[in-house]
Amino acid sequence: MAMSGTLEIAPMESPLTVFVWSKQRIMPVRITEFSITEEAFDPSLNPIRAKISLGLRVLSVNDVGFDHKGGSLFMSYLQNKEQLALRTRNGAFSTLGITGL
Repeated sequence: MAMSGTLEIAPMESPLTVFVWSKQRIMPVRITEFSITEEAFDPSLNPIRAKISLGLRVLSVNDVGFDHKGGSLFMSYLQNKEQLALRTRNGAFSTLGITGL
């Protein structure tokens, strides 16, 4: 069937990756970069210190759709961001719960 063009093989959907910054900031993301640099080792050459570089791209409803769980997470994230922006109309840090800089 594939040779005649009547069968389409769709790729499997990958698991949803989310980035949790706080309980109010949960976003669906795609990992764009990941690297590990081992810096120190024990006498058996097992790594005991390493640096990790991680690059993320936030997925929007354009990427996953409105009916996908990632789409609803993104819309919830945007609504929380808008509510936070409304709290700063007067420009005072105290309205955000920040007491000192």
